[in-house]
Amino acid sequence: MDEQDETPHAVDDSQVWETLRAAHGAYLAATSPAYDQVLKEVADRIQASGSIGKADIGTLLFWKRLRANTPWVNDLMTWQEPKVRAVTEKAVRAVTDVSLSVPQAATAGRGELKPLPGFRTGDALASALLLAAAPERMAVYDRRARAGLNILHRPLLRGRYGRYMELVEELRSIAKQHGNAWTARDVDVALYWLGGPKSQS
Repeated sequence: MDEQDETPHAVDDSQVWETLRAAHGAYLAATSPAYDQVLKEVADRIQASGSIGKADIGTLLFWKRLRANTPWVNDLMTWQEPKVRAVTEKAVRAVTDVSLSVPQAATAGRGELKPLPGFRTGDALASALLLAAAPERMAVYDRRARAGLNILHRPLLRGRYGRYMELVEELRSIAKQHGNAWTARDVDVALYWLGGPKSQS
């Protein structure tokens, strides 16, 4: 598959919107409104401090339901808190920089997190940190969201988080065309639901 396959979309925008809308509604129906409470609490702390601490990262690890018994967690715990915050402050500044487009900010923010143990590769937890840092701009990336994009014939073939946010912005634009002011988070939960096991049952 070459990169030219990334441009043409076999599904028209109306069909994309109906698929996303149904997945978003199904997610909301199946998920407690309390689920994102810890995300909001972390986001509020980040807004107040301008950086992300180890306790915030631990909370987002719990929120994202990722494993904590990994070597990188132990490595991160050996870092002094000011060192962690010095790294994450740069990421927060990047994703909240309104002079950058959303994909540019996403790419910059993701790059700033790479010095942290566990953040050199993989975007699932990194994207959760960036979402908490800029909840009105960023979205969570994971394998289910990627699978959802494939279902919509928008494969993520290059880049990674920055390219993912390009596609999220494209889907937000489609929602807007249909009279819905979705956030990036609205798109990511729809993609998450669409790409999960329930969509294939």
